[in-house]
Amino acid sequence: MMARLLSVNVGLPRDVTWQGRTVHTGIWKAPVEGPRMARRLNIDGDGQGDVAGHGGEHRAVFVYQDESYRYWQRQLGRTDLAYGQFGENFTVEGLADAEVCIGDRYRIGNAVLEVTQPRVTCYRLGIRLNEPEMAALLVKHGRPGFYFRVIEEGQVQAGDEITQVASGPERMSVVEINALLYTPGHPRDRLEHALRIPALSSGWRHSFEALLTQQRKDGAATGNPGLVAASGPPPAWRGLRPFRVARKVRESDSVASLALEPTDGQPVAAALPGQFVVLQLTPDSAPALTRSYSLSGEPGTARYRVSVKREVHGAASVFIADELRAGDIVHASAPRGGFTLRQGERPVVLLSAGIGVTPVLAMLHALAAQASARDVWWLHGTRNGREHPFAAEARGLLGALAHHHSHICYSAPTPGDRPIMDFDTAGRLDMRVLQALDVPRDSDFYICGPATFMSDLTSGLATSGVAPDRIHTELFGAKPSLTPGIAPLSRTPPHLPVGPPGPGPNVSFGRSGINVRWSPSYGSLLELAEACDVPVRWSCRTGVCHNCETGLVAGTVSYRPDPIDAPADGNVLVCCSRPEGDIVIDL
Repeated sequence: MMARLLSVNVGLPRDVTWQGRTVHTGIWKAPVEGPRMARRLNIDGDGQGDVAGHGGEHRAVFVYQDESYRYWQRQLGRTDLAYGQFGENFTVEGLADAEVCIGDRYRIGNAVLEVTQPRVTCYRLGIRLNEPEMAALLVKHGRPGFYFRVIEEGQVQAGDEITQVASGPERMSVVEINALLYTPGHPRDRLEHALRIPALSSGWRHSFEALLTQQRKDGAATGNPGLVAASGPPPAWRGLRPFRVARKVRESDSVASLALEPTDGQPVAAALPGQFVVLQLTPDSAPALTRSYSLSGEPGTARYRVSVKREVHGAASVFIADELRAGDIVHASAPRGGFTLRQGERPVVLLSAGIGVTPVLAMLHALAAQASARDVWWLHGTRNGREHPFAAEARGLLGALAHHHSHICYSAPTPGDRPIMDFDTAGRLDMRVLQALDVPRDSDFYICGPATFMSDLTSGLATSGVAPDRIHTELFGAKPSLTPGIAPLSRTPPHLPVGPPGPGPNVSFGRSGINVRWSPSYGSLLELAEACDVPVRWSCRTGVCHNCETGLVAGTVSYRPDPIDAPADGNVLVCCSRPEGDIVIDL
């Protein structure tokens, strides 16, 4: 049967109200009559609301099939589906996802188009169809639709015949490519085949390369790095273990270190330099406090060291500074996190400001313990000598390295602070300092400190030509949210939700310092996080994209719907999960 273009659908982005928020979206498409130009970036009269997730040269034209419309009418019991309702530009007869292959080329009217990738579906299709789980259903049922790249611009209109003019290499269908990314398994040979298809879009290519790299490194690794970057190895144990405060040491006017030893006397897992642990603290007259702290000492199996800055309005840091004593018991997670020192021979640049020194100090400890021959740069900024922890410790560690450089910046030195001896520059640590020092651009850069400090250095290094995969960052506190298409709101600090506490288990958001009782009125942990203004990342809201994947520090969850592919060991997809008892989440 000859394939045919049944409808050309276009629409410009609009604002719609959804769950009390404003969503900017181009999902609303409607059929148009007469010829339209298919151009390099879209069809005349069409537009995308979220150009990060949709549109561009490899996603210029979205295609969906009439047969899939009839399939969903049966599956969903719908009689109201009209062409354009799946957000497609071309509604076609024929061109089934199971038969069309990446790299196939077709002539439609005067245009020539090439298949580049399956559709990546987000929550907005669920809004358009009033079917919240639609993003997951398209993947589970193998009916994603696909994108065209415009090879030759030309006019198209409803009724045009669709003629195949070339076949894609490797003969991998849209359905197979879609399943290769989203469903468990990810066979290595098929990944290699997919990467040999020149027409495959760059985003899908990067995802398959990440999956292949994981398999080459560790075939037993869990999670889906094609969807979300690895957050470090699986934690050595689940939940929280009791630790005794063996020592408490004041490092500066505002920073104290805790040496923690397991109460059972058994060895602990050696942390990777740069990782963090989640501590649960139990003040006598207040609810338990849960916080994340980077490990600051030499990696080992006998004890952990965390170093905490006393913040005036920080309940946990004030408790640690003023009340916690040697001999007290705290509970700790296994080390977690992907901000870790990479092996190799490249120069290492450790950049920190304030209490952001702790994870890079652990990296310096590791380099010194190895007597590393790498070129190591230690660059730190703080206010003055009274607020400069670990000064002598860092100098001693640097002395154990054959090739090292150090530069200390005090933004507000006191009269007693000695230039050259205590600090090198009066002012902030910024790109001007790095440029003056001629720090090598082929280094691995590790950055930790306040958000502005990290964003300025990250963008400055990228502008100066440092490759993105050489820039590594760790952010204390809650990470930035990702809410595609949602109009930005003023940042509200995390808080307890409005209304009386729920009757369910306790949910602790470790980075945000919020403990809240679960209520069945929330559809998922994502909805609870949103009610608390806890920053969270998401896109599909149905367990497909893994943008919401985060650490599950303690406890267990159930899923509804079940995710397409499971998160990494020790992680959770908050968009479709609910607590099955008290839990701690790394948000």
